Amino acid sequence: MKKLIDANVILRYLLGDHPQLSQDARKAVEAGAYTLAEVIAEVVYVLNGVYKVERKEISNTLIDFMDEVAIENQEIMVEALMEYAATSLDFVDCILIAYHRVAGAEVISFDKKLNKKLDG
Repeated sequence: MKKLIDANVILRYLLGDHPQLSQDARKAVEAGAYTLAEVIAEVVYVLNGVYKVERKEISNTLIDFMDEVAIENQEIMVEALMEYAATSLDFVDCILIAYHRVAGAEVISFDKKLNKKLDG
């Protein structure tokens, strides 16, 4: 049975910054883990806000990571990460844009920057 991993496991896996926890994270991923869009959003915020990782590096790293774990709506998440790398929008707005582009979702917002992207 696949195990659902949280942001801390993903961060330890990606950063390799704690000998034991990073090893445990690698084992969990290799055993067939999965995660959620909400967890990926938390990882994005931590990598950018705490670790000051550049948006493009976050995008590339997490897109590659999604080849190693299962995630629902992977195509949408990849699109969101690509949008995140290319803009200054926050990641949740990028997810909304991706749902609009990939799944045809009609997104209603009062955010002018988001609406400009949705209309463009």
